[in-house]
Amino acid sequence: MDDLLTELTGGSRRALSRAITLIESTRADHREQALALLAGLPDRQALRIGLSGTPGVGKSTFIEAFGTMLTGQGLKVAVLAVDPSSARSGGSILGDKTRMEHLARDPNAFIRPSPSRAELGGVARRTREAIRLCEAAGFDVVLIETVGVGQSETLVAEMSDLFILLLAPAGGDELQGVKRGIMEMADLILVNKADGDLLATARRTVADYAGALRLLRKRPQDPEGFPLAHAVSATTGIGLAQAWDEMQTLTGWRREHGHFDANRARQARNWFQAEVRAGLLSRLDAPEARAKLDELGQAVAAGSAAPGEAAAHMLAWLDREAAPK
Repeated sequence: MDDLLTELTGGSRRALSRAITLIESTRADHREQALALLAGLPDRQALRIGLSGTPGVGKSTFIEAFGTMLTGQGLKVAVLAVDPSSARSGGSILGDKTRMEHLARDPNAFIRPSPSRAELGGVARRTREAIRLCEAAGFDVVLIETVGVGQSETLVAEMSDLFILLLAPAGGDELQGVKRGIMEMADLILVNKADGDLLATARRTVADYAGALRLLRKRPQDPEGFPLAHAVSATTGIGLAQAWDEMQTLTGWRREHGHFDANRARQARNWFQAEVRAGLLSRLDAPEARAKLDELGQAVAAGSAAPGEAAAHMLAWLDREAAPK
């Protein structure tokens, strides 16, 4: 772990890959090593940018164009892309690195796709820890791409400094589709594909979303005028520089007024609570617990026990198992 930590903090991308593989492992001995590694990380900060969007909106194309622009300015950019896992086989395609071919070859960029493994919220179980590893490796910006947009794909807002919602022009009922919850969390709404024949449509879509944002209650962590919406094109680069300027303006204002550090502290507390909940759920994966679940489940299916009664028995059994012997 000492050697891995030294290589990681020295900026080795190979060490970063190995470290992320370690924290994503479900083996108990690997988990102990991962916790030891995380405890030794230096206190470095990168700008964490969460990105979500509807299917087909061009998230990967946008990230490649945006990331290339940032590396062109001398910044180091890490991309953590979360791919949905199959509910049937548990597998994932993990094709984001292939789609970002140009950025993947950039020496100042790092791309790591990870499977969601049935985790809700649009991110993977260990995404928070992967962010910390990227910061320790010296990256200036960490982009977190979710599996897609929906009412539940908002957990990324709880682990990022800025939450960007990427939408397509002429989306029809898209505003209804993404619901108000995610609109309230977005710091910036970017309407992609604002080029060619879609340019005029994109501008109208921006006006629609800008009007919708004005109806939302102003948040204390936002300066006047935020959140806002504008058009970008990942293909031509239109609007990317403006979007980056707006991100820096919002981040600077939040730092100056104390909201940035307060948000990081709140996120750390939420991380702790999420780990406790996940740890409690993991008790159900033990062989004895699975056997008890199956026994009670069969009783419920046979009609000899009510679901609520069986659940109470299961919880009582877990309490007895956890009690000191």
